[in-house]
Amino acid sequence: MFRREGSIPLRSSAAALCNNLSVLQLPAHNLTHFGVVHGPSAQLLSAAPEGVPLAQRQLHAKEGAGVSPPLITQVHWCALPFRVLLVLTSHRGIQMYESDGSIMVYWHALDGGDAPPVQAVFARGIAASGHFICVGTWSGRVLVFDIPAKGPNIVLSEELAGHQTPVTDIAAEPAQGQDCMADIVTADDSGLLCVWRSGPEFTLLARIPGFGTPCPSVQLWQGIVAAGYGNGQVRLYEATTGTLHVQINAHARAICALDLAPEKGKLLSAAEDTFVHIWKLDRNPESGDIEVGHCHGECIPDTQVCGARFCDPSGSSFAVTGYDLAEILRFSSA
Repeated sequence: MFRREGSIPLRSSAAALCNNLSVLQLPAHNLTHFGVVHGPSAQLLSAAPEGVPLAQRQLHAKEGAGVSPPLITQVHWCALPFRVLLVLTSHRGIQMYESDGSIMVYWHALDGGDAPPVQAVFARGIAASGHFICVGTWSGRVLVFDIPAKGPNIVLSEELAGHQTPVTDIAAEPAQGQDCMADIVTADDSGLLCVWRSGPEFTLLARIPGFGTPCPSVQLWQGIVAAGYGNGQVRLYEATTGTLHVQINAHARAICALDLAPEKGKLLSAAEDTFVHIWKLDRNPESGDIEVGHCHGECIPDTQVCGARFCDPSGSSFAVTGYDLAEILRFSSA
């Protein structure tokens, strides 16, 4: 069971975007950072365990060429082995900051020169694997940035061309050392999933076809791809083969966020039906089959949920954002 904790006030409502919440836990400082997008700005908040907001910072999208302020599409902390960067994507480009948002260390402008006039240009979908940060784009290409141990000498090292429609989300998990280990999965508006192995050159391991509905959110855990779809389904696939193991009719409306607590194998799903569900994933040691149990369901009444994340790696607490809701709701296990 989870109980409601004190909420964290926001200066303004979260924008109606999928995956509109990022969480970074700093156990050494007993702090948790939260990041939320609102129009042309992103709000960063630091909170103590009891929910008291200690600091707030507002970041704005770099203007670039154009007359109107560009809208931000996502904010996400990327934990690399040697540093943590905050990545902000918008309709103009990709901005990377030190983890507290104080210093911008890199700016990559999007080139929409080959896009048709009616095509919106944007970046969306952010994940880190090893010393790489991957960012999705409107064209379906995934940009791979090589990140140094310190300093601003970030390099665009590769562009992955597995998708034909806009990327929606990217997920990663640390590779365990096996040669065929899948450690990156990318999703797009058609529902197509691409599974990759990262390295000096990324390798496409599997393409998991869509079925006519977008895949707004995706996660990766111990070789299992968890994908949330626009029809409310959660599907679990074998990462390296694309084999469908489990299909859950989890929600009545489109899923807007998935998250994983890696220490316990808990999966969080949130959707436009106002519900947040928590599931337990296990792999049967004898058969290798994936088994799923339902742990908890939480209704966020009269709210268009747009972001939800676990606040710790064991999945004992989670946070939720909603459109037209000027606070971050927090829940913890009783």
